[in-house]
Amino acid sequence: MATDYVVHHLDRVASTQDEARTRFAGVPCLVTATEQASGRGRAGASWLNADRSIAASLALTLEWPHEQFPLLTLVGGLAARNLFGDSFRLKWPNDVVTPDGAKVAGLLTEHIDEVVIIGLGANLYWADPPDGAAAVMASDPGPEQPRALAGQWVEEMLEAVAAGPADWGLAEYRACSATLGTMVTWDDGGPAVAVDVADDGGLVVESNGNRQVLRSGQVRTVRAATLTD
Repeated sequence: MATDYVVHHLDRVASTQDEARTRFAGVPCLVTATEQASGRGRAGASWLNADRSIAASLALTLEWPHEQFPLLTLVGGLAARNLFGDSFRLKWPNDVVTPDGAKVAGLLTEHIDEVVIIGLGANLYWADPPDGAAAVMASDPGPEQPRALAGQWVEEMLEAVAAGPADWGLAEYRACSATLGTMVTWDDGGPAVAVDVADDGGLVVESNGNRQVLRSGQVRTVRAATLTD
């Protein structure tokens, strides 16, 4: 049986993350918005509004161990990628990208007391995106499509959450990763080769035969290594 959830659609909000946390009343709560005035990404980064975008946040409580909560960002990314199509890839830990690496969507997971809020911001259509960004669609799908897609995203999210942290789709995530097999740097570390995604969602990197696991809560930025790194 599908998990019940409530939906609130708002025209303009400061942040769907904040609205979802405020409106949560014990049942999974999805908040969508036509526009965000102060949408935020990982580590407090701002989010630009595309011409047509998904701005959605799901608030819920769950019975996962707290140490597994970082997986939810990966779960949300995989659900979004499955929604947008097989041509898109997943950049660890929180981006959906085109084959050439342009960002079309970002995920944000926050944990406040016992409530977890997973947010999705996606560029559905953008006539003139800035450098490094792209859109899922080549033409404007209209004002109803963001809400419909947000609902589909949440339903897949809730199915994965119900499946549990051992069976949410890690093998599928690995298969469509844009990060695995590439040389990366992070904050003050690297370069190293990204070789795996750990069971708890950490990124396993290897350099000179030594492996370490990067945690999304500890590492702010993972990027492709350049020739000068």
